[in-house]
Parts: sequence; structure tokens; C-alpha cells
Amino acid sequence: MNYFLRIGAYLLHPLLMPLLGTLLYFVVTPRYIEPGLLQSRLIAVAIITICIPIVTFFLLRNLGTISSIHLEEVGERKVPLALQCILLLLIIKFVFDPIVSPEMYYFFVGVLFSGMSAFLLAFLKFKISLHQMGIAGVTMFLIVLSVHFKINMLVWLCIFFIGNGWVASSRLHTNSHTYPELIGGFFIGLMPQLLLVTFWL
Repeated sequence: MNYFLRIGAYLLHPLLMPLLGTLLYFVVTPRYIEPGLLQSRLIAVAIITICIPIVTFFLLRNLGTISSIHLEEVGERKVPLALQCILLLLIIKFVFDPIVSPEMYYFFVGVLFSGMSAFLLAFLKFKISLHQMGIAGVTMFLIVLSVHFKINMLVWLCIFFIGNGWVASSRLHTNSHTYPELIGGFFIGLMPQLLLVTFWL
């Protein structure tokens, strides 16, 4: 059980959530998307949200700004979260167009708002769960996609609700977060996706 709970934190890492949300959109959308365009979008998201943050992590660790990838100290979160917000702005500006791909555009706007909220809370010495924030945001996005495209996605939604519980249990098991930090992460991930629905649904 110990290994099972720990694995959840790695499989559902917050860095993977933007790419997972993008993949799910391309899987469920009924719109035709050229394979070349689809591949280029996925590669761009993977590079900007995963590869660059990983390289940046090693740079920040060598500079002594952060001590580990877990960002256990709330003060260590400020620089990584600020850089993540800048990278999300790049995706919003150059990867997804609000007219051509409104769903993906506003999904990343929601992710940006969540990241900015976590960044501001770091200055208030409140360490929300970034894991919970990430998977909650994708779960809400999936719910809205189901309504938007009128697709029965009950199986996917069940999997993601289980994933939310898995992440929460994992973070509690490793004493990484408290209940308020998990609840805060859940709502900060979920609410921007919900509030932005009116712009594209």
C-alpha cells in the first residue's frame, strides 16, 4: 500500500496535467484535426510544460534556489511557479488560438489562473497541494468537455475522481500536505476551469 500511494504522486504529477488535459481533448473532440497539427501541438505543450520546467529545476537546484523537486518549503515555490506562469503565457499566446481552439485556449487560461493563485499564496506562506490542483483542474475540464460535446464520458470521469482520491491519499500518507492544503489545491484547480466555461461553452 505504501508503494501504491507513493506511485500516485509521480503518475499524477502536476507537470503532467497540462499535457494530459491536451491529450484528452484531442481524444474526445469530434472535430477533425490534421495529424500534423495535432502532433505539433502536443510536442509544443510537452516541451513547454514538462521539458523546460525539468531543465529549469536542475538549474535552480544548482543555484541553491530550491533543494528538491518536491518543493517542500513554501518559499521555494515562488520562482518555479513564476516561471511556470510565464511558460503558460507562451502557450496561450503562441500555441492555441481562442477562435480556432477555444476549449484548449481557455483550459490553459484556467491553468494560468490556478498557477498565479498558487504563486500569490506562496507569499502568504500557504502551501497548497499542486498535485491536487492539477488533477482537479483536468477533472473539471473533462466534465465541461462532456457537456460541451454531449459525449458520455462517465468511465473517464470515474477514473479521474478515483485519481483525485489517490492523489489526496498519497499526499496525506507522505505527510506532504494537510487537509486544508489539499482542499485549497482542489478548489484553486477546479474553480478557474468552472468560471471560464461561460467564455466557450
